[in-house]
Amino acid sequence: MRVYPFLLAGLMAACNSLPQDKPKPEAFQPAQVKAQAEVAPSSAFADQTGGGVFVTTAGELVRLRLDGTKAPLENHPGNPVTPGRGRSVFRMGPGSALVETDNGLFLAQAGWIIAPPWRAALSVGMSASVVTPDGSAWLAHASGLFQLRDGALSQLKVDGQPLVGISSLVVAPAEGVSPALWFIREEKLWNAIQTAAGTWQVRQAQVPLNKEEAVVGLAGLGESEKGAAEVWLLTSERLLRNAADGWREVALEEPPEQVVAAGRFVWVKTADGLFLHDADKGTWGQASGVDTGNLRLLTADESGCVWAKVGADTVAFSRGPVPRVLGLHEGMRVVEDSLVVRARVAPGDAPESVTFQVAGMDLPVSGPAFSLGGVEADGTPKPFSFDGLAPGVHTLSAVARYANGTEARRAVSFSYQPVSTSVLSWEKDIRPIHVARCASCHTSGPGRQLSTYQLWKDNAALIVAAVRDQRMPADGPLDPQLISIIQRWATAGANP
Repeated sequence: MRVYPFLLAGLMAACNSLPQDKPKPEAFQPAQVKAQAEVAPSSAFADQTGGGVFVTTAGELVRLRLDGTKAPLENHPGNPVTPGRGRSVFRMGPGSALVETDNGLFLAQAGWIIAPPWRAALSVGMSASVVTPDGSAWLAHASGLFQLRDGALSQLKVDGQPLVGISSLVVAPAEGVSPALWFIREEKLWNAIQTAAGTWQVRQAQVPLNKEEAVVGLAGLGESEKGAAEVWLLTSERLLRNAADGWREVALEEPPEQVVAAGRFVWVKTADGLFLHDADKGTWGQASGVDTGNLRLLTADESGCVWAKVGADTVAFSRGPVPRVLGLHEGMRVVEDSLVVRARVAPGDAPESVTFQVAGMDLPVSGPAFSLGGVEADGTPKPFSFDGLAPGVHTLSAVARYANGTEARRAVSFSYQPVSTSVLSWEKDIRPIHVARCASCHTSGPGRQLSTYQLWKDNAALIVAAVRDQRMPADGPLDPQLISIIQRWATAGANP
């Protein structure tokens, strides 16, 4: 990569005129799920469909379900080396995690621990990761900052020197450019903006800090139909957010100690409180009955759930029994008008009804699968047609209503880009993707055999689901454009 560094003065004098947000949190009784595993207080991954991937105090890599029970997570038989003792877990996509073990880096996907082809290029030493809208994964490592794109690693350097010492990574607009990469390095805030293919500007960000104020932590809000992505900065004194009108102070009654975010939700821990901010609703809540004296936030997901270490226990907190959405993830690009979406209700009491809401329509569905569009006579989920939606960003909500009059909602922002009229073919459009990204595992490797057109056609539904959910390829997610090509090819009849 070619980099043009712009080193700017990053610390300004105390700014008394900094605008303030003054939250007025409403108390709520959080839904709590205790994990049935002794989880270590290290970095982890929370899946927006429920559960996540964690490291136990014994060094075991575990996958947890929505109800806190353990799910299968096994070493793939095709791995050239066993993972060994787990150290930490990082996000690699909507349903994928990067796990660091004593034996290096692996991916946790669909119940398997998989050794990616690029693992030999990086040893242990991960500190942070983030995935950008173009499908790239950025990895902060002891040896520098790396971009994983189309299965290949490249390193971002400044004047030929690696960017070491990075502790946090988020994606949000910077200087009018979206998206940009933000990171904490050597207790200062930086951002990197791509100005052309392979060319980046790396610079220290201007932050309105007081004289003795230090940068401590970083979190990021994602983009939705109702708002842009944002950077949230934890300092030694307060909480700041970089909104559309610049930096603002979030004036809580107590100094914040931790902040984590995912999707459009931010969780903040203070000495005596646990707070939840819903950016789309513009509301703040404070969890009642939670002892934060011995609480440490681990990770959050896009549904508004946070996993925390509370003494010896690991507990998932959420505003209520939020249903999870399957088949559609936050920020997903939808090209199939017949996409099947399901709702998974939270553990506990069953709701009286479940309704999907999209584009001003209320679509009641019946259980137990709660499939959008209903169920055929033979029990097969009937797809709902997105065909009537205008191209662009939309929000789909799954709403569960309970007998006591309460409701729980999961809202997912997605981009609808319908199938184009151009005809795609296996030989011209799909085979090059297979050769570049799939053949190493799916021709002679450990994966399902997909070496021919007929095998791709026969397995089209499975392939589309895997790439759409960013579970495959094993060496990192595809570029969104390539995912769209595969979906469009399959949707249009899987032509040879």
